[in-house]
Amino acid sequence: MNEVFFPATPHYISKDFDGRRRVVIEQVSPELDGGKYAVKGVEGDRVAVEADIFTDGADSIRAELLFRPLGESLWQRTPMEPIGNDRWTGAFIVGAPGGYVYTIKAWIDHFKTWKSGLKKKIEAAQDVALDLKIGGALVEKGAARAEGGDAVLLAAFAVTLSGDDGEKALDAAFAVELEQLMDRNPDGSMASMYDKELPVSAEPKRAAFSSWYEFFPRSWALEPGKHGTFRECQRLLPLIAGMGFDVIYLPPIHPIGRSKRKGKNNALVAAPLDPGSCWAIGSSDGGHKAVHPELGTIDDFRVFVAEAQSEGLAVALDIAFQCSPDHPYVREHSQWFKWRPDGTVQFAENPPKRYEDILPIDFETSDWQNLWIELRSIFLFWIEQGVSIFRVDNPHTKAFPFWEWALASIRSEHPDTIFLAEAFTRPRLMERLAKAGYTQSYSYFTWRNTKHEIEEYLGELASAPLKYYMRPNFWPNTPDILHEELQTGGRPKFLIRLFLAATLSSNYGMYGPAYELCEHLPVGEGREEYLDSEKYEIKQWDIDRPGNIRAEITRINQIRKANPALQRTDNITFVRVEASAGVEHQKMICYVKRSPDDRNVILSVVNLDASSTHGGWLRFPLELFGLSHDHHFMVEDLLSGKSFNWNGEWNFVELNPHDMPAHVFRVELFL
Repeated sequence: MNEVFFPATPHYISKDFDGRRRVVIEQVSPELDGGKYAVKGVEGDRVAVEADIFTDGADSIRAELLFRPLGESLWQRTPMEPIGNDRWTGAFIVGAPGGYVYTIKAWIDHFKTWKSGLKKKIEAAQDVALDLKIGGALVEKGAARAEGGDAVLLAAFAVTLSGDDGEKALDAAFAVELEQLMDRNPDGSMASMYDKELPVSAEPKRAAFSSWYEFFPRSWALEPGKHGTFRECQRLLPLIAGMGFDVIYLPPIHPIGRSKRKGKNNALVAAPLDPGSCWAIGSSDGGHKAVHPELGTIDDFRVFVAEAQSEGLAVALDIAFQCSPDHPYVREHSQWFKWRPDGTVQFAENPPKRYEDILPIDFETSDWQNLWIELRSIFLFWIEQGVSIFRVDNPHTKAFPFWEWALASIRSEHPDTIFLAEAFTRPRLMERLAKAGYTQSYSYFTWRNTKHEIEEYLGELASAPLKYYMRPNFWPNTPDILHEELQTGGRPKFLIRLFLAATLSSNYGMYGPAYELCEHLPVGEGREEYLDSEKYEIKQWDIDRPGNIRAEITRINQIRKANPALQRTDNITFVRVEASAGVEHQKMICYVKRSPDDRNVILSVVNLDASSTHGGWLRFPLELFGLSHDHHFMVEDLLSGKSFNWNGEWNFVELNPHDMPAHVFRVELFL
């Protein structure tokens, strides 16, 4: 038993306990669920940490932030500084992708306490002869702790402080050199340590800043009406890279089942030539580790990935843990599925929707360990083929413990992997997936359309605790989602949602070429699905169709890459714009983003009304930069190339959505 009992108290105290450790460390931030989950950062990130650090009485305190990569034993240290009301702050920089931990150490600095008291006594004209000798004893102990030249110098200071020459002793007491020597050789023998080592996950830079483009390879055959191949899709790569995207996302590329195959527009019965939904994975040609034969071979896919990389594009692959009735798993691992009383496997349902072409995996199977190992091996297989980014379909319908295990174990071997959670579900589920290790998360952006909705939602995402672990990825459309606003708002609305997604969030994406062609016809009234959805048929796209917004997409992606302020999400400040004196404008939304060093400042202004011109008086928050309300500065609209001189904090802006529904101003505060 490693405890001792004190008769005067009913509590057992560990033998390691030492009541002389008087500094209290609490309310550490960031800390997720008591340290169970990692705070997210990217390589090169500055991780800022705060804590309440205090002790009884008025003794001086010193505190250090300790951090190290997982697997290393030696701590790196950086000092923490008080910021008021017993709150302290410090920061450290994470290096290469991987896991890190941090904690806090704090102790009473008896030398600084002594020096502070000495100064007060001198100011009060009190005798300090004895106090100088007390200081000499403290410095003598410092000399005993020190080594080399520091030990020699501290010993000399100790002699001077304890000597009879009071004037020399006073000079020594306040010597800068003595303070530096004592700082380098502190007495941490009674230091308090925070009782947790808190985890940080450092991820690739693309985890925090990326532009995604989704397309279906099967729709890009050279011969109309045929099934496209990876080799034929290579001609798209320069076009996508030229638009400024850096991630191309492919829906599932695996063999598609024939049993219960869906027809066009999600028809329950498919015609003989209907290709089916590529999310109905698995056939006699293979399962999750196979390529659909009509797309090509594994070698063709590897060539496609290499060609994409040569264009500066990373390939993101869709991973959907579900099976067609024809999937080899259904035959070889029947215990991984739920069987109904009539001897059939339970297909997926979301009443009134029925997905007879896919079978969900049973995560309560008694063979769960082998199931987990096999599912993890799917990721590892595609990593071997050159893929490091995965968009995971409906992860909230799979067990959270599986994701925590799988993502952590994959990252331990492949720390550069990125996982995007495709989960449009309840907030707690989305948040838990982010905590469990998902790098990025789909979001509610698609359904946040009014000024109030956008400001409220970004306020949540950019504030603690969400900003520490949930990175949103804003998508104005997906193959599954055609929002009502895009159905009715015309080309201006597509531009509005583009500019919002690209400037509000550092990660954003779109399903193309439907988006740049402003495809807007729903399958039916009140439905958020595309008519003639590419999910169920091979399309033929005219990417140069008049009215496309490819030029605007290209320009906003160029702006994002050139301006660090747009490469973060949590650095947003919403700006007031008035329709008339004292009346907040509800159709115009304005927000400022700035780089960590304030050298790059971007002001975005968007007209949310796709049909009408709106103008208003915008109040730029000069006080954020320590400037007076009448400061003169310049703004350059990066979309139009026009520059304007602004005099003071209030300036008029106007936007015609049929011309350009947004300004993206680069703010030059110092002319």
